[in-house]
Amino acid sequence: MLIVIATTAVAANDWPHWRGPSTTGVAAASPLPSAWSATENVAWQAPLQGAGVSSPIVSGNRVFVTSQAGDGRRRAGNHPTLTQGGDPAAAGEVTLRRVARAGVAFNVEAFDRVSGKRLWIHEMAPEGDLPPVHDKHNLASASPVTDGERVYAWFGTGQIVALDVNGKPVWSKHLGREYGSFDIQWGHSSSPVLFEDSIILLCYHSPASYIVALDKRTGAVKWKVDKPAGQESYSSPIVVQGPGGNELIVNSATGVESFDPATGKSLWTYPEVNRFPIPVSMVDNGILYLSRGYRSSPFMAIRLGGRGDITKTHVAWRVPTGGPYVSSLVHYQGVIYMSTDNGILSAFDASNGERVWQERVGGTFSASPIAGDGKVYFVSEGGETIVIKAGRTFSIVSRNKIDGHFVASPAAASGRVFLRSDDRIIAVGK
Repeated sequence: MLIVIATTAVAANDWPHWRGPSTTGVAAASPLPSAWSATENVAWQAPLQGAGVSSPIVSGNRVFVTSQAGDGRRRAGNHPTLTQGGDPAAAGEVTLRRVARAGVAFNVEAFDRVSGKRLWIHEMAPEGDLPPVHDKHNLASASPVTDGERVYAWFGTGQIVALDVNGKPVWSKHLGREYGSFDIQWGHSSSPVLFEDSIILLCYHSPASYIVALDKRTGAVKWKVDKPAGQESYSSPIVVQGPGGNELIVNSATGVESFDPATGKSLWTYPEVNRFPIPVSMVDNGILYLSRGYRSSPFMAIRLGGRGDITKTHVAWRVPTGGPYVSSLVHYQGVIYMSTDNGILSAFDASNGERVWQERVGGTFSASPIAGDGKVYFVSEGGETIVIKAGRTFSIVSRNKIDGHFVASPAAASGRVFLRSDDRIIAVGK
């Protein structure tokens, strides 16, 4: 089943959402590069106006990416790392590089897909108090999304802007000002999703938790569902086609829940308390696959189409431990691939959750893997992309190092892989 991000303006080979054309992390069928270095098989590199960990998106001849320039607020206290039992810096896990300037600005930038020439920059000032964040990201953590006519960029204050593809503002809105501060322990990171003529935003924070659907043409509220205060999520929603209609899937601290994306009505729940839900679910052939997040997370497969509490009726299988803390899974050709935090890559049979292989490759992984052209791509924070041959036997195609700090997930479109470090974007494949 394909994800519903319906618009005739988006081409099949685009990457309009941070998880790709079908929000699954799988690229459209086309050749993709297998090997590169800082000096070989790189089409272009472009510095960004600011820094951040949002993923690039691709639409037609444009690549869009968001960033923040200037220092924000650091959350007080200790900031946990993914690296355990070793030196985080040695594993490539470091704090986000900041782009200094007087004051703070949020940026949306567009680049020519072929040449890397910057086409335009839209800059806006934050309004209100800046929410504090973890050392490894800032308020430009949500990835933008596009329908081919407009690009929608959302920032961690709650400010969202809709721009046409030439950078002209169409509308803007400040959810933080309208509904309450975007206060969540490590900072907002949920990305928007498009469904028909709506843009849906997940705002599960400490002071107020809600989901809201806005008219993508005007920004007007179409529906809003309030949840108990303190119901939190760092994850992003997706919209999928289930056997009984469209479903909006949310991974949160109280479990997994499905809503009708047209109305916000709750359809089913899988109750399971989890402290830091970060990964995003994905669907293939009516089955939802996801890691719940946090250390050594449970991961599972859920059949779509349920109603009410589906714990005993629609869970196809569940593995209680071993899933990624931050990164999402990718399902490709009957196999589920994942990168756990401390340099371990794993593959599981999608039909039953049984492990097919597991190998330690080193490094720290926050970026979600992507797949396409018979390969799976894993990007480590230290700048090494490990490309493996898709299948039930572990086989490394290449290990490709580029200097930089990489937390953002890659994109793949039109024969290229697009990598985003803290402060630049790199197009791989000539």
